[in-house]
Amino acid sequence: MLAKNTICLWYDGTALDAARFYAATFPDSAVGAVHRAPSDFPSGKEGDVLTVEFTVMGIPCLGLNGGPGVQHNIAFSFQVATDDQAETDRLWNAIVGNGGQESECGWCRDRWGISWQITPRVLTAAFTDPDRAAARRAFEAMMTMRKIDVAAIEAAWRGRA
Repeated sequence: MLAKNTICLWYDGTALDAARFYAATFPDSAVGAVHRAPSDFPSGKEGDVLTVEFTVMGIPCLGLNGGPGVQHNIAFSFQVATDDQAETDRLWNAIVGNGGQESECGWCRDRWGISWQITPRVLTAAFTDPDRAAARRAFEAMMTMRKIDVAAIEAAWRGRA
């Protein structure tokens, strides 16, 4: 049964592929029900996968195979809090290494155009430090990065960069 509030993501015929990738990549993620079109529709035929229910890190989502008419942009992203460099590397490399694209400051896009912020918890802690000079150092270090380098953020935060 679909949750009361669900994120609907538009795909061009690849919703099931995306859901399977997310389920294999992120903890607490799974593919749920797959619904097939009861008749032909503008971007598909009767029996084609129309929607896919899935969760990404516990967040209910619905993949809609709506066709090529809508493109994703960075106005929507999943922000993933990581605990260390190994987890940051694993998730970043899974997204970018499977047809995705790097961006700045911990952002990347998967091959379907969905934006992800792979954000080590240390980065959030540094930004919220009451010592604004320390927060600024960490922020300025982050501004030079694509994938976040945890050791470099920690060094900048502590004034050792």
